[in-house]
Amino acid sequence: MKLRLTTNAVFFAATLVLLTGCASIAPPPPGTGIAFAALGDVPYSQLEVRALDELIDELNSEELAFVVHVGDITSGLGPCTDEWFLARKKQFERIRHPFILIPGDNDWTDCHRSKMDPLERLDRFRELFEAGDESLGQRKLKLERQSANPRFSAYREHMRWVVGNVLFVTLNVQGSNNNFGRNPQMDEEYRQRMTAVHDWMEDAVALTEQKQFSSLVILIQANPDFEQRSTRPAATNGFVEFRNTLRTLSQRLKQPVMLIHGDTHNYQQNRPIKDEKTGQPVPNFVRVEVDGSPWVRWLRGMIFTSGSIPVYIAPAPVR
Repeated sequence: MKLRLTTNAVFFAATLVLLTGCASIAPPPPGTGIAFAALGDVPYSQLEVRALDELIDELNSEELAFVVHVGDITSGLGPCTDEWFLARKKQFERIRHPFILIPGDNDWTDCHRSKMDPLERLDRFRELFEAGDESLGQRKLKLERQSANPRFSAYREHMRWVVGNVLFVTLNVQGSNNNFGRNPQMDEEYRQRMTAVHDWMEDAVALTEQKQFSSLVILIQANPDFEQRSTRPAATNGFVEFRNTLRTLSQRLKQPVMLIHGDTHNYQQNRPIKDEKTGQPVPNFVRVEVDGSPWVRWLRGMIFTSGSIPVYIAPAPVR
């Protein structure tokens, strides 16, 4: 069986939860919106490299405004080498659409497992995949980077762009407890990075309000444990502050907020943030997770410039 085959459960999951309400409907007719693609957590092996080549061929046959990968372009055990990264860059250069990549924990924080320096690997990732003010891919998309602010000059992976009337924002928020609680050096990295993350999020919300964008879409690698399965106390949990900020900013905004992430490799779409007073889901917030290894699949997003549904996303049908 090819890796790109799906299951009946995923076909059933294509009945969607929409950003603007709790109703589920079938996909809209083709051509009614601006299409984009989201994927992540691939490739982890040479077998998945070959499957990703097939997926790139499929993406290249589509009309897409951009393709975004939410990180983890290697497995949790590596390889984290320049050789692997350069091969992935060459592979991604085949994509004819604007291509945006953010780092995942396997790409830097977990590289200590193969006796490599996580911070050196993150610097190298930025050098290879986050250079300049344009996307990767054969067709380019202009990007704004947080690194334009001298206070946050290191954080080139924090990007934003607008398609239709929707603001897209990327953040370096990682699996493996967000690189927190391993050693003092990594804890300091976590604190500095999350200062940048929260600043970029605040800026995105202010910009959404100011420009009256129809929706805000945030892209990260980590599944931030909305279900709170972690037994870590809050003081050593790398996601508590991030989840709280998501709740606060979503409740402040009138517009819909969508978080797209990877990390736990199973497509899901739901409303996991609860109002602290009522216990009810925050109505304008939706979480979407992309599939990941061993599945090599993508989600098709649609951006609508009119009507009540600004953004819609679901698994792309398997060909």
